[in-house]
Amino acid sequence: MLHWSLMFLVLALIAAVLGFGGLAGAAIGIAKVCFFVFLVVWLVAFLTRGRTV
Repeated sequence: MLHWSLMFLVLALIAAVLGFGGLAGAAIGIAKVCFFVFLVVWLVAFLTRGRTV
């Protein structure tokens, strides 16, 4: 998930440099969502690590 977030961030930076503002904004939005999903999944995995049911 973090990989996808970084890929969309790079896509947004390239699109912004080339002048595609709408595409850059959309890519940043997707990158933010992917990053926050990654954070939630990582936090849940970190808190439940070592606990067996």
